[in-house]
Amino acid sequence: MSGLCARLMKVSEAGVYRLNCSLDDLLNSADVNGFAVFEAKLPQGATKGEVLAELARVIKAPDWFGSNWDALIDSLCDLSWRPAPGYILLLSGDAPAKEELHEIFEAVVIFWKTQGRPFWIFYI
Repeated sequence: MSGLCARLMKVSEAGVYRLNCSLDDLLNSADVNGFAVFEAKLPQGATKGEVLAELARVIKAPDWFGSNWDALIDSLCDLSWRPAPGYILLLSGDAPAKEELHEIFEAVVIFWKTQGRPFWIFYI
């Protein structure tokens, strides 16, 4: 197992980061580990609604998704429809309410740590 594969499995290190390795290396390591990978691409100047719609689309959120920040947290902390030993969310583009979104992502990472699974979020 490569160093990156091993590092992705470390629940204690999971968090919100700017990607500092090649995307191919990350995706290959995620595949080796059996992780679910979600790639969200936000258009320049995306609205909150567009951000929520894109995140709901990439995680294949259930019908109950309410298109608000609370529903996003609920969905990212559930993922029962996509069981995996770990998760990676890749986020590219520009998001409004970056601080609020970052806080949501931090809460999601903490939740999954309590479940013993790594959830990584990378800005690319």
